[in-house]
Amino acid sequence: MTKRSGKSVSFDAMIKFFMIRFEIPTRQDIQRIVNRLDQLEKTIKKNAICGKPKRSGSSKVGGGNSRMSDSGQALSASEVILKAIKSSAQGLDYAGISEITHFDEKKIRNILHRLYKTGKIQRKRRGLYVAG
Repeated sequence: MTKRSGKSVSFDAMIKFFMIRFEIPTRQDIQRIVNRLDQLEKTIKKNAICGKPKRSGSSKVGGGNSRMSDSGQALSASEVILKAIKSSAQGLDYAGISEITHFDEKKIRNILHRLYKTGKIQRKRRGLYVAG
């Protein structure tokens, strides 16, 4: 049996090699993630106390024109659709909502589903929505 010549590999070096090779996070990596989560939670709590979070940029998807509430604040897309449904005595169908809001089809479907799940609107029959 011949003896292998060369430097012996330390146990720490082997561990470091496997951690890098198999992308195993270190304590420092996990601590960075925890610190970042703490920062995000503080930001969310601060925005929840102050009101709605501000959106960066001025581009809007869907309607294009700015819709304002009576108090001067911009309405969300859900609020615009809910207001349109509430303004109709018999309720609104999909085409009516699309005509009033000028939102794209997917956006309207998602918002109607969300409003229905939260109980803010009801389905009178298929395709006809009334305020709940």
